[in-house]
Amino acid sequence: MSISSINYSSSVLGSQIRNINQQLTDLSTQLSTGKLSQNYSGMGTNEGFAIAGRAQLSNIAAYTDTITNVNVSINLANTALQSLTKIRSTVQTGAANTAQDLNVNGQTIAQNTAAAQFGSMVGVLNTQTGNRYLFSGTAVNTPSVANAGDIINGTTTQAGFKTVMAERQAADLGANGMGRLVLATPQPTPSSVQVSEDVAGSPFGLKIKAVSSTLTGATVTGPSGSPVSFSVDLNGVNPNNGDKLSVQFTLPDGTTEQIDLTASTATPTPLGSFAIDASTPVNPNNTALNLNNALDVAIKKLAGTSLVAASAVTAGDNFFNTASSAIGTPETSQAGPLVPISGATALSGASPTDSISPGFVAGDTITVNGTTLTFVASGATGNQLNVGDSVQTLMSKIDAITGTPKPSTIHGGSITINTDDAASLNITSSNTAALGSLGFASTPVTATQPPLRVGSSPANSATTLVNGSATTVKWYLGNEGPGSPRSTAMARVDDSLTVQYGAQANEDAIRRQMQATAVFGTFSTSPTGQYSGGQVAALSLRVTQALTQQPGQQRIEDIQTDIAMAQNTMKDASTRQTQAKAQLQTIIDQAESASPDQVASEILALQNALQASYQVTSNLAQLSLVKFL
Repeated sequence: MSISSINYSSSVLGSQIRNINQQLTDLSTQLSTGKLSQNYSGMGTNEGFAIAGRAQLSNIAAYTDTITNVNVSINLANTALQSLTKIRSTVQTGAANTAQDLNVNGQTIAQNTAAAQFGSMVGVLNTQTGNRYLFSGTAVNTPSVANAGDIINGTTTQAGFKTVMAERQAADLGANGMGRLVLATPQPTPSSVQVSEDVAGSPFGLKIKAVSSTLTGATVTGPSGSPVSFSVDLNGVNPNNGDKLSVQFTLPDGTTEQIDLTASTATPTPLGSFAIDASTPVNPNNTALNLNNALDVAIKKLAGTSLVAASAVTAGDNFFNTASSAIGTPETSQAGPLVPISGATALSGASPTDSISPGFVAGDTITVNGTTLTFVASGATGNQLNVGDSVQTLMSKIDAITGTPKPSTIHGGSITINTDDAASLNITSSNTAALGSLGFASTPVTATQPPLRVGSSPANSATTLVNGSATTVKWYLGNEGPGSPRSTAMARVDDSLTVQYGAQANEDAIRRQMQATAVFGTFSTSPTGQYSGGQVAALSLRVTQALTQQPGQQRIEDIQTDIAMAQNTMKDASTRQTQAKAQLQTIIDQAESASPDQVASEILALQNALQASYQVTSNLAQLSLVKFL
């Protein structure tokens, strides 16, 4: 028989030694790297948790990058908005300053400052982060606003604000400088005076609102008629000393001014008074002539001061308040001009002199942005209107549907329907003729695209405003909706969380500040003009009020609050993600990490086993047949 030699490489013992060596190699790698394995197959059954955790960590890293980038945009936007509030304070303080000394250009120091601040506003609103304009809404590659010089002075093909304001002033003053009013002493009643508006329904000039009198023996008629007028007939009787005539006028910006004229026997006649005839025998017709002359002076002063200021403010609204309203101008009936619409005008058109002709009847409908208002004979509820309701009631219903914070108005016989989303405004009616009586000749009614311009030349006799988009500089160049400005920039900062942080330069708070600053900084007058000081004083008052925050109006601080809320939301998300990141890393470490103590212990055990195996192998290697026997 034969005895086979001991073959190390193929023996069971040799295999065990090689296995121990491999384990030692693996454990040494674990000890040096801290990982259970260098490949997924060696990680064990918990590696699935680690893979899922690593995917979540990758998402968190992406969200972290997004939050970082959005924070940069928000911080820049907040800095810009803070600059705007400082500009507002500077211009407002200057406008409120009582010093109104005019320089050779017909402006005050405060106005010069406002002009410079307007340029600063344009620069602030064109702030970029990377290649993204912060105040352009979704039009991130487009500057938010046009060049400051172009906005004010225009280009070679389009008019700027300065031109629009000059046209509006000419239209409001009229050819006679009396605010489009006509003053006459009618015959054959020389003891009376009459004041009338020049054209029914015109949006320009002074509008007669109310007249009151304590003139003894006098008869006051109106204001009424078309165009609106009033008359004062002394009836051949002299008023008493101290008797008074008061006339209220509505100006283009919606403000109200009053002229008070007092009958006086004093010589010379005091300012704001008219002389009672003292001839022998007394001639009341001379008193009427004195009243007429006093009205002429007072109206020209009002037109030359407050009306000019109100005209500048209104021109600012015509130019800057773009894509926000639909304007209906009353039509002329076949029988002649209709009485201008007022808030109290009945929708039924029951009166033959009423501007609503034809009127609405039961069963008619008006649909506003998809919501239908139905006319009923009486007892209206919800989305219903009584045929006898007023135009003001209809406008309130429309405002409730559009959700505008700026109520629609009636001024100078024209309806202005305001909306924050001009792109979506759509008004139709089953009675298109009645809708036309409200001044909306076309159906559907949609928002105009201002700027609005004086409708004809010469401006001092114009009677309409028209869409000037094609001929006027567009000051805002960014996205115009629909939708909230905040929604124009959105970012996902967590698996189920997004933030909105967009902004637009045409938001109401920013637009109103730009408008007021441009009006104040652009207006100029004759340094030596009779009414120059009064013009600047009246304008300064209006600019101060325009820059004073009113209840219900958006504030720049509101925009800051909105984006601060987005920032706080991201901060909370980041805190949660930091905590989740730590927990996920623990899961991954538990699944993939090797304990140094445990590995060291296993290495020591394997080294002892290997030493024993080598000893056995050595002993077997020395075994011979003689020793075996």
